[in-house]
Amino acid sequence: MAYDFDLFVIGAGSGGVRAARFAAGFGAKVAVAESRYLGGTCVNVGCVPKKLLVYGAHVADELEQAAGFGWTLEEGHFDWGTLIANKNREIERLNGIYRNLLVNSGVTLLQGHARLTGANEVEVEGQRYTAEHILIATGGWPQVPDIPGKELAITSNEAFYLKDLPRRVLVVGGGYIAVEFAGIFQGLGSATTLLYRGDLFLRGFDGSVRTHLKEELEKRGLDLQFNADIQRIDKLEDGSLKATLKDGRELVTDCVFYATGRRPMLDNLGLENTGVELDERGYIRVDPQYQTTAPSILAIGDVIGRVQLTPVALAEGMAVARRLFKPEQYRPVDYQNIPTAVFSQPPIGTVGLTEEQALEAGHKVQVFESRFRAMKLTLTDIQEKTLMKLVVDAETDKVLGCHMVGPDAGEIIQGLGIALKAGATKQQFDETIGVHPTAAEEFVTMRTATR
Repeated sequence: MAYDFDLFVIGAGSGGVRAARFAAGFGAKVAVAESRYLGGTCVNVGCVPKKLLVYGAHVADELEQAAGFGWTLEEGHFDWGTLIANKNREIERLNGIYRNLLVNSGVTLLQGHARLTGANEVEVEGQRYTAEHILIATGGWPQVPDIPGKELAITSNEAFYLKDLPRRVLVVGGGYIAVEFAGIFQGLGSATTLLYRGDLFLRGFDGSVRTHLKEELEKRGLDLQFNADIQRIDKLEDGSLKATLKDGRELVTDCVFYATGRRPMLDNLGLENTGVELDERGYIRVDPQYQTTAPSILAIGDVIGRVQLTPVALAEGMAVARRLFKPEQYRPVDYQNIPTAVFSQPPIGTVGLTEEQALEAGHKVQVFESRFRAMKLTLTDIQEKTLMKLVVDAETDKVLGCHMVGPDAGEIIQGLGIALKAGATKQQFDETIGVHPTAAEEFVTMRTATR
């Protein structure tokens, strides 16, 4: 059968664009359909604008530290509207870049909602197209619990387009998005409370990292409330919001921001017209080659619910393009030792196993841990501490995990990710000469196990 396209990609986010571009480069006839914005969550309402807002919030720290270095500054004034306008301009620039990447690669770009009408057929704005392979890369979407007043809350989607900076913000959630936005709002001047239903945020991260970040956020004056959850939200006469907690307490705020998880974006996708199945969590079920239970349909990225990170979606998109159209270059995605960062204030960088994971896996563990005040802060009154930690297999000397909380953690952990991927030992860390004076050198100068 002759198809209109060799590959039809639904979703122009990071993974979909990567798969489409490289498939076209390998000689395939490719189409991409996108109903919202080019670049997906990451470029538009995710990592990119969030990092720009983090930079903005961090300026307050720089201004506070300036006096210690002899700078006398007039009282600064922050304008939320200027930051958002500049952010929007940058996102529009990136949208154009993504458009050019696709078009210049020979990809047919269809702007409209795509719906599956069969195992090899897609409908976009009333027009039907056939394809030998269909790739679903529709990503995820934030969700708010079904409580009275849920329509009064916002998510990360809306936070990037708030007309004004709220005077008071209640952030609900314990994942990295909640922690990051709590830091953004507080750093930009909002009185911020972080509410989480568990004992401690960032479940799944190393215990030392979680505890250390909690202590540093409390030093900064962030109101942390654990083992707490909202029962209902009501709007008051003055326009403010009242959050009634399950323990009966009432918190009055100007904004309730929910970051309590994301769901796969499958709305009106037409999966019922195919043999595609979902797993027990509601994500698309795929095999190790990202093939769904319908042989002609594949899925990658957040919609399959594996590791929900932009670089992982990029790697998955590349793997699909190579396997289908350049099999001699195919390499499976390695999900071990994926470095990641949380752009909290201070930020987290981590790669490899946590101490808890290493013990659970049966390793005999040595832990090397260091807490210190960064050199940059020694001329100031700021008492923030940096944490660095190595988790080592005591029998093989292999470094199992590297964890950091402190300035530039994400930048530093990237290089250590290569070391762990290469199987580096603690001895090799010890024999590596440090760059002095830097914080990063601490990772190669920790000599004595703390436990």
